[in-house]
Amino acid sequence: MIVSQPPYALAPTPFRFPALASLAGRAALGGDREVALATYLAARLADDALADRGLSEPVRAERAASAKTWLSTLSLPAAIRTSLARLVEASGADPRGIGPAVRSVLAATTSRLDQASRAELGRLAESFERG
Repeated sequence: MIVSQPPYALAPTPFRFPALASLAGRAALGGDREVALATYLAARLADDALADRGLSEPVRAERAASAKTWLSTLSLPAAIRTSLARLVEASGADPRGIGPAVRSVLAATTSRLDQASRAELGRLAESFERG
């Protein structure tokens, strides 16, 4: 049965990084969930540094500083924490450093993320590497 939306309904909001969010929702409490949530947060901050998002560098820097504080409260493996912190810092500064930082996160989290989540991060890195 096809149901049309009423004329006053809002258009659906696109959800960025649905595979990462889904992985975080499915993961058991603890390490894997914290890795997925932290990666999701860092990816969202990086995605917001794209030119078409329109966020100024001071706003991105403030968000990055708050995210680093939040990251410090999580129990993450050292290699993952370091690469995520680097990505968060890059999201608040010059966007040219974001592509390599995303690749670093991808390398550090390969064993913790599913294929769809890794693909989302790969597309994010490519969007910065293209220009």
